[in-house]
Amino acid sequence: MARAISGLQYPERFYAAANYVGFDGSTSPTKALTSKFPKSTALLLYSLYKQATTGPCNTPEPSTWNIVEHSKWASWNQLGNMSSTEAMRLFVKLLEEEVPGWYSRASNSVVEPVIDVQINHNSKVEPVIENGNSYPETETIFSENGNQVRTEDKDVVVEGFGSVGVYDQWIAPPISGQRPKARYEHGAAVVQDKMYIYGGNHNGRYLSDLHVLDLRSWSWTKIEANAGTESIDSLSPVTQTPCAGHSLIAWENKLLSIAGHTKDPSESIQVKVFDVQTATWSTLKTYGKAPVSRGGQSVTLVGTSLVIFGGEDAKRTLLNDLHILDLETMTWDEIDAVGVPPSPRSDHAAAVHADRYLLIFGGGSHATCYNDLHVLDLQAMEWSRPTQSGEIPTPRAGHSGVTVGENWFIVGGGDNKSGVSETVVLNMSTLAWSVVTSVQGRVPVASEGLSVVVSSFNGEDVLVSFGGYNGRYNNEVYVLKPSHKSTLQSKIIESPIPESVSAVNNATNATRDVESEFEAGHEGKIREIVMDNVDPESTKSKDDLVSTLKAEKEGLESLLGKEKMQTLQLKQELADAEAHNSDLYKELQSVRGQLAAEESRCFKLEVKVVELGQKLQAIGTLQKELELLQRQKAASEQAALNAKQSQSSGVTRNKIQLSSIWLKEKSLRGLAVMHIL
Repeated sequence: MARAISGLQYPERFYAAANYVGFDGSTSPTKALTSKFPKSTALLLYSLYKQATTGPCNTPEPSTWNIVEHSKWASWNQLGNMSSTEAMRLFVKLLEEEVPGWYSRASNSVVEPVIDVQINHNSKVEPVIENGNSYPETETIFSENGNQVRTEDKDVVVEGFGSVGVYDQWIAPPISGQRPKARYEHGAAVVQDKMYIYGGNHNGRYLSDLHVLDLRSWSWTKIEANAGTESIDSLSPVTQTPCAGHSLIAWENKLLSIAGHTKDPSESIQVKVFDVQTATWSTLKTYGKAPVSRGGQSVTLVGTSLVIFGGEDAKRTLLNDLHILDLETMTWDEIDAVGVPPSPRSDHAAAVHADRYLLIFGGGSHATCYNDLHVLDLQAMEWSRPTQSGEIPTPRAGHSGVTVGENWFIVGGGDNKSGVSETVVLNMSTLAWSVVTSVQGRVPVASEGLSVVVSSFNGEDVLVSFGGYNGRYNNEVYVLKPSHKSTLQSKIIESPIPESVSAVNNATNATRDVESEFEAGHEGKIREIVMDNVDPESTKSKDDLVSTLKAEKEGLESLLGKEKMQTLQLKQELADAEAHNSDLYKELQSVRGQLAAEESRCFKLEVKVVELGQKLQAIGTLQKELELLQRQKAASEQAALNAKQSQSSGVTRNKIQLSSIWLKEKSLRGLAVMHIL
C-alpha cells in the first residue's frame, strides 16, 4: 500500500482551476485570460472549458468578420466529441504546465486529503470483465450541463481501454495462449496491432524464438519462421542466430533486427529482416563500412534512416560512436558530430523529437549508471547537454523508452542495486520531467532489460511492457494508459500572411501537429491568435482565406513534388557515384598492387646496382694491382734480360777462351804429332 496525495478530486479540481484562470461566472472572461496567459493558451483554455461544461460545439459558425468570436468557435469546434472528463483533465494539465504552483496560490486553506492507493492492483475493487479484459470497476456520473460530475478516482474515466480504463497505472490484463519463455534484453516492436517479441537472454542463454501478441484479442502465438535467403542476391538459407541486446524496429510492415550479442559474434553489425507476411528471415545487404558488432546500443528510426549510438562490443569495450544507415540507399555512414558526445555506455534509451533532435538518456558503464540527458541536432550534427527541470530521474540502465507525441516515457531499468519502480515522462519540448506512477515490490515493470512499446486501443495510446529481470526472469504483460497529452498548447504553423487567422489545431492529434509543424520548417514556432483590437477591415472573407490557403497548399505540394523528384535524382546519382567509386576503388587496388610489385622490382635492381658498384670498385683495385704487377714484371723481365745479356757476353768470352785453349791444344797436339812423326 502506497501513500499518495491527490489534492481535490475531479470535478472540484477543475472548477478550482477554472476559477483561478478567470472563469468565475463573468460573462466575458477573455480579458482576464489574456492578461494572465499568451493568447494561444488563453484560446485553448476557453475551448476546453466550454467542452467540459457545455459539451461538443453545436452552435452555428459566427461570421468570419468577427475574428475573436470565429477564432473561439473554431477552437471549440475542433475538439470534436472529446468527453467532458477528458476536457477537464486537459484544462488542469495545461494550467499546471503554465502555472506549476497555481493550486497553492488559489487556496491555502484547502486541506488535501491523503488517500491510500494500491498500485497496479486494488483488492478492494471488484473487477469488471469486458472483451476478455479485467479492470477495476469505477463509477462515473455525468450531467449534460457539467455542474454535477462525480467519479471514484481522478484517474478513471468511462471511455478508454475497454469500456473502463485506468489512467497512469500499470495493470496486468488477462492473456491467453502460450506465453513466451521468460527473458530480458529481447527485442519488441508493433506491426499492425501486433507486438512481436524476438530473442533475448534467459539464464545466460541467448534465444532465437519469435512470438506475437495480438493487441486486440490479447493472445500469444509462436511463429515458426520459414527458411529465408541470405540476401536479395543469394539463395543460401538463413539460420537465425540466438542473440540478446539487439534492437527490433518496425519498418514497412517488416521487422529489422539490428546488432546484438551472439555466441560467435561477427566483425560488423548485421541487419536481419523478418517479413511478417511470408514469415521469412533474410539478411539486409548494405554498403559502406558497417559499424563494429555490439549489443546494448540504441537504434532510432528517423524518417528513412536508422541512427545507431553506443553499446558494448564483443570485447566488452563500451562505445559512444554514431552511425547512420540510410534505408533507401542501404548505405552506412559514420558521423563525426561536433560538441561533447555522451560518455561511452550501453543499455541507454534514445528517442527522436520533431524528426530533428536525438535524445540520449541514462545507460551505464561497467560500474556506473547515468541519468544525464544529451541532445544531438541531426541537422547541424552537434551534441549538446541541455538543462533538465522537474523531477529528474535517478541513474539507471536497462530501461526502455517510448514516445507519445512530445512526451517520452521511461520505464524500468536498474542501478546495479535494485530495479527502478517509477515510470517517468519527459516533455521533449520543455525538457521537464515528471513521475507518472510508481509500483511496489518485484513488479516486472521495475526490471532491467524489459521492452515497452506503444499501441492504440479504442483510439487512445497505451503502453505495453513485456519481460525483464529483477532477480527473476519475467514473461508477464502489463499495460498503462497515459493521461499525458501532447497538445496541451496550441501549435499553429506560421504563414506568410500576417493578417490571416488560423484556428487552433485539434487537441487530440498531437503527433500530426508536431509533424506538420516541423515539415514546414518552422521549428515549432507558435503564431499568436489575435483576440482583441482586431481591425475587421484588414481581414479577408472566409472564402478568400480558404482560396488563399488552397493556393498556398497547391504551391507547397508542387514544391514538395519537385523536391522529391530532385531527391530521387540525387539518390540515383549518389548510387551511380558509389558504383563508379567502387569500380575506381577496385582499379586503385589493382594499381596499388602493380605499384607494390614495381617497387619490389626496383628495390631488387637497386640491390644489384649496389652489388655491381662494389664489384666495380673491386675491379679498380685489381686494375691497380695489375698495373703494379705489370711494372714489376717489366722490371723483372728487364732485369732478366740484362742478366741474360750479361750471361751471354760471359759465355762468349768463355767460348773465345775455350776456342783459344782448344786451338792451343790442337796446335800443341799438331806439334806433338809432328814431333812424334
